[in-house]
This record gives sequence, structure tokens and C-alpha cells, in this order.
Amino acid sequence: MEPNAAVTSAVTAAADEYAAAPLLNCLLREAAEPEGDAAEGVHRLLGSGRLLRVRAGRRPGRPELRGADGWYPLSHTDLIKLTSDELRRYTGVANDELPAEIADSRAAIGAILAARASATAPDDPYVRSEQALLMGHPYHPAPKARGGAPARSWLPYAPEAHGRFPLAFLALRADQVHEEGGAAAAQLFEELADAAGAPPVPPGHVLLPAHPWQLELTCASPGPRAALADGRLLRLAGGTRPGWPTASVRTVYLPGPRSDLFAKFSLDVRITNDVRRLWRHDLLKLRRTDAAVGAAFAAVRARTGTTAAWTADLGYRTATFAFEELAVMVREGLRAHLVPGATPLLAAALAEGSEPGPLERTADPAAWWRAYLRQVVPPALELFARHGVVLEAHLQNTLIAVDGSGTPVQALFRDAEGVKLLPETDRAEGWQRLVYCLVVNHLTEIAGALADHHPGVAAGLWPAAREEFRRYDAEHGLPEVRELLSAPTLPGKTNLLLRWTRADGAAARYLPLPNPLRGPDGS
Repeated sequence: MEPNAAVTSAVTAAADEYAAAPLLNCLLREAAEPEGDAAEGVHRLLGSGRLLRVRAGRRPGRPELRGADGWYPLSHTDLIKLTSDELRRYTGVANDELPAEIADSRAAIGAILAARASATAPDDPYVRSEQALLMGHPYHPAPKARGGAPARSWLPYAPEAHGRFPLAFLALRADQVHEEGGAAAAQLFEELADAAGAPPVPPGHVLLPAHPWQLELTCASPGPRAALADGRLLRLAGGTRPGWPTASVRTVYLPGPRSDLFAKFSLDVRITNDVRRLWRHDLLKLRRTDAAVGAAFAAVRARTGTTAAWTADLGYRTATFAFEELAVMVREGLRAHLVPGATPLLAAALAEGSEPGPLERTADPAAWWRAYLRQVVPPALELFARHGVVLEAHLQNTLIAVDGSGTPVQALFRDAEGVKLLPETDRAEGWQRLVYCLVVNHLTEIAGALADHHPGVAAGLWPAAREEFRRYDAEHGLPEVRELLSAPTLPGKTNLLLRWTRADGAAARYLPLPNPLRGPDGS
């Protein structure tokens, strides 16, 4: 085989593997049931009753369908067809959009892998962790879909391809500005301009940073087009210093000379379940939500001595005539929050493990896990118990800072958009959301990754997690913890069925999953 052909073949195989695992996870969780010995990886599909065999484990692969003459392998295209047929039978609903989205996600992974082969990885381990998610959400059927756009239109902005790019800048006439956040946000916008190397702004105008990809998508729409024509909006030169796109794609990290910070933009592209706009209703409640979370973290630190931190979404700026399309939110950076000598890493990168990290390298995985639990679990429970704050503490909203030996020493949480506050949200619904994000989405994946690399500690991981929850309840008191530890099941989000039935991304639906926190006697 020619060298180029060998590279292409390797990329194809790797892309198929990365794309198949989350799709199979969804299909097996939401529309199948185990058949016989779980170690054999055989499942009966609920739509048709057919048997599907996969490589068992946290990342299933090598799917095979049982036919009259035995098992035969499925290509990724075959797997998409099988999934579509099963869901039509199982739900009675047709959907011609999701199969295309799943195929788009697989094509995007191939483009990312090909681009990554010649890209230069960032030196900063934190940025590398934000850009490490080649597979993405392990329980979403199309985690890397990019709206069906050709790769050339989005690859320059792809974190997974080690993208790095300057921001675009607009000048917005002062009477057309809508912003919230006060002096703190204004200061961060000044630091953003400095960090990104923004051009000067004409008199009577305000600087409006923009994501280049979003600008390409929106400038032809009526509001921005008319504003560019009549002078309410001016195109300026691009920034002179690049920023790094993070795991969410639309958020850019700017490690500036004065301070580091984040800029979060609207992006009119569906990524996982939602079109990633900064929606008006979320922006209008942003400051109130963020202030409540910030105050709660301050109180928790004073009461418990935790080093856990919240990176605040301090405010936003946008145009009155394109409120959602051109919105940009500014978020605090990490440097001011980190304990001395610690290195922050995205929790999702530790779980995916596409690049070696402290989880793989630790010489004492049981102690590493206890340290991880101690940093992540108590702050999330305390905010709920004492302050009515439901953190969206899933893998992409949690950073874990490690010391020089790789031991977890601090957790940092983010994203006010995903936070729910009691009593605006029903307490039972808030608790279910917290359990899903913290336990099912987050701890289950970290524990699974740790067990993959250190099989000898697998049996002790969930008893240690159970003990961490019990310890918190004993010291601080939270009735929901006792219910959690005795519950036979936990809520698992059904992303495949949600997308197949075209439900709104915020309308989470859950199915019961076995509860690994439950004690052997059910207590």
C-alpha cells in the first residue's frame, strides 16, 4: 500500500471507530437490551428483535448483526441505516435529518483527524485538554456534527484540529448597543481588546468582538446587512493576536498579557442537541444567575474552606438589531482562581483519554480517585443544599486542577447558562438534573476511564464514591443523598431519542440506569 493510501486508510479506520462508539452507546442504552452474558456484547434491538454484537466496554465498537448464516460486520454507513430502521420501528416516527447529521459527524471526525496530522498542538496543557475531544460526548449520536457545512468553512475554527485564529471586530454605533454587566464586564471587554489585539474604534462607536465563523453566517441576514449599509455597524480589521477555541467550539480562550479570559459567541450551527446561539431569554437572566452562583461559591469557600471556584460570566454586549446573532459574553479567566502551582485540565479530556494525562500516569489510582471526588462532589452538593444552585457539573463544564504529581487539588466550574436556581426550578427536578450531570455524565465516565487504565482498582471506585457522598451527608446534611444511595436507578439522558423525535434540546428525557452508588444491601 502506498504511504498516502496507508495514511488515508488509518484516518478512515480511526474516524469510523470514534464515530461508532457514541452512536452505539446511544443505541444500546435507548433502544436495545442485553442478551445473555454481558461480556459477549450481544444485544437485542427493541424495534425489530434482531441481535447486534459489539466489542463490549465503555467504548463499544466493531458492530456485527446476526444474519441467517451467522454474524456479519457493519460499516459505519450500515450502522446508520440499522439505527434509522430500528428507531422507525421502535418509535413509529420517521426522521430523515438525524441520519444525515450522524453521517456529518463521522465526516467531520475524518476531516479533523486529517487536519490534526499536520497541525501543531499548543504548548499549554490546559489548551491541549480543551482541544483533545476527538470523539466528543460519549452518549450522543452525532457529537461532532458541524451543521452539514463543508469542512473548509469550519476547520480553521475547530478546537479538535488545534485551531487558533484572530477574532473579528465590529464597531457598533453607541445608540445601537445593548449590554449588561456594569464596570466588571466593561473592564473585561477592555482586557479582551488588549488580549486579541483589537483595532481602534471610530468616535461614537463601541467595539463589538465577533467570531469569524458566526460573522460569515450572519452578515447576509437582514438586520446586520442593513446596519452595515447605513453605518450603524462597521467592519474593522481583525485582531492581531489569536485566541484558542475551546471544547464548546463557540467559546474562545484569550491568554492575554494582563489576564486570561474567555469570549463566548453565538454560533448558528447545531452542535449536539442545540443551535448554539446566545438566546435572548438566557442573556436577560445571565447576570442574576451568575451573581447568585458567585455569591454561593463565596459562602461555600468561607464555610467549608474548599478551593473550588466559579469562573464568572460577567456580562455581555450585543446589537439591538441583531440581539442574539451578534451577542458576545465575557467570562473570567483561570489564573486568578487557581491554587498556586496547579494546572487546570478539562474533565472531559481526562474521560476521553485521546491524549495521556494524569489519570493514566498516576501510580496510586485509588488515591487519585479519592482526591478527585473530594474536589468535585462536596462543592456541587453544598451549592444545592445551602444555596439552591443546581450546577451543570458535567464533563465539559468542569475543570480539574492538578499539582505537579498529577493529583487533583481543585475543581473549577463554569457556564451560567446551564445553571438552574431553586425555587424557580422544582427541587426534585433540580436534584435529578444535578445527579445526571454530576454522577451519570461526569463521575461514571471518569471512573470508567480510570478502570480502563487501572483494572485492579475498578471494584473499589464506586464504594469510594459512595463514601464521599455519605461523608458529605454526615457532616452537612442533605436528605437527597440518602435517597440517592438507596435508589436502584439513576436518570440517563436519551439523546438519541430526543434528536430522533425532534424534541427541543432543553427538554431532557431520562430513562432509568443501574445505580452504581447503591450499596450491596440496597441501603
